[in-house]
Amino acid sequence: MSNNFRSVSVVGTGIVKFGKHRELTVPELARPAVMNALREAQVSQKDIQAIYSGAAISGWMAGQRVARETGMSGVPIINCENACSSSATAFREAWIAVACGMADYVLVLGVEQLTRLGGGTLPLDQEDIEVSNGMVMPGLYAMRAQRYMNDFGATVEDLASVAVKARRHGSLNPDAQICTETTVEEVLGSRRIADPLTLLQCCPTGDGAAALVLCPTDRAPKHNSKPIKVLGSHLASGKYIPGFRDMTIPEITVRCSRELYEETGVGPEDLDVVECHDAFTIAELLYYEALGLCERGDAPKLLHDGTTSLGGRVPVNPSGGLLSKGHPVGASGAAQMVEIVRQLQGRCGQRQVADAKIGLTHVTGGGTYGFDHGACAIHLFGR
Repeated sequence: MSNNFRSVSVVGTGIVKFGKHRELTVPELARPAVMNALREAQVSQKDIQAIYSGAAISGWMAGQRVARETGMSGVPIINCENACSSSATAFREAWIAVACGMADYVLVLGVEQLTRLGGGTLPLDQEDIEVSNGMVMPGLYAMRAQRYMNDFGATVEDLASVAVKARRHGSLNPDAQICTETTVEEVLGSRRIADPLTLLQCCPTGDGAAALVLCPTDRAPKHNSKPIKVLGSHLASGKYIPGFRDMTIPEITVRCSRELYEETGVGPEDLDVVECHDAFTIAELLYYEALGLCERGDAPKLLHDGTTSLGGRVPVNPSGGLLSKGHPVGASGAAQMVEIVRQLQGRCGQRQVADAKIGLTHVTGGGTYGFDHGACAIHLFGR
C-alpha cells in the first residue's frame, strides 16, 4: 500500500469455542466474541465507527443482527459473502477503511452457524455444471489427493499424518472443536468419505464466531500494550480456466501469495507461524508448496521432519487448523487472524510458537466450475 496510507494495527481479539451451538441464534453466537474484542481493545460500542461482517450461509444482514445484539446499531455495516474467505474479505475492507482515514476504529466480525443446515456437505450452486453432476468438496479434494500421490509418490500415511499433527496442536487449544489426539492408524481406519480421504481427514462442520478491532497504529498503544501491525493484505479471485488444469497446483494461492510477498517485501523464509486453509489433509500439503514453504513434491518431507509442527522452523496451524479447530465457513478467516495475533503477542500457552514475529493467514473459498477457487485472502501480521 502507498506511503500515503496509514499503518493499521489490531488492538482487540475475541473468539468463541467452535462446536455445535444449535441452541443459539447467530447474534447470540457472535456476541461473546465481539464483546471480548471490544474489552481487550479498551473501546466501547460508541467508539466503533463501522462494522465489517463476514458470513457465508447464516442469513441476510448478519452484521446488523449482531450489532442489534451488541448495542452498535446505526453505524455503517458492510456484510461480505465470499464463501470461506468471507471474514478475511471483511478484514481487508476494514483495513482499507482505516488505512484510508475513512474510520479510526472498526470492528471485524466472522460468524457462521452450520448446524442450521442439518448436516452433510455444504450446499453448492446447482447451476454450476460440476455441482449438478455430483461434485462436492470432499470429492474435489480426493481427486487432488489421488493426483498428488500419483505425481509425487505421496502415501495415504502422509495424508493421515497431517490430521495427526492438526489434532496434536488442537489438543492444546481450548477453543478448538476437537481437542483429542489421534494416530495414523485411527485416521486411516475411520469411515471412508471419498477415496483416499477418510472422515478424520475432513474438517468438522460446526458453529463459531471471531472478532477483531482495528485502529491506526499511532493510536494503538493507548489501547493495547502489544498491538500487532497489519503488514499486508491481498485478495485474489479465481481465473477461469476451461478444460484441463493441474489439480496439484492451487493457482489462486500461488498468485495471491506471490503478489503479497512482492507488495510487502516479506518472503516465505521470513514467516514464523502460519494458519492455512486445511479443510482436508491434502490441502495443507498443497498449500505448503503454494505459499512457498517448500518446492513442489516436497510437502510430505516438510511435514515429517517437523518443520511445520510446534517447535519446528515454521509451525503451520498451531490452533489445530480447520481439521481440529473446526471450519464454520464465514468465521474461519477471522479466527485464523485471532490465532496469529495472539501468537505474536505470546498469549497461546502450550501451543505458543517461540519468539514469533511475523505470521501469515491464508484462506480460500468457493470451489466452482473452471476455477481453482473463487477467492483467496492472505494477510501478513507483525510485531
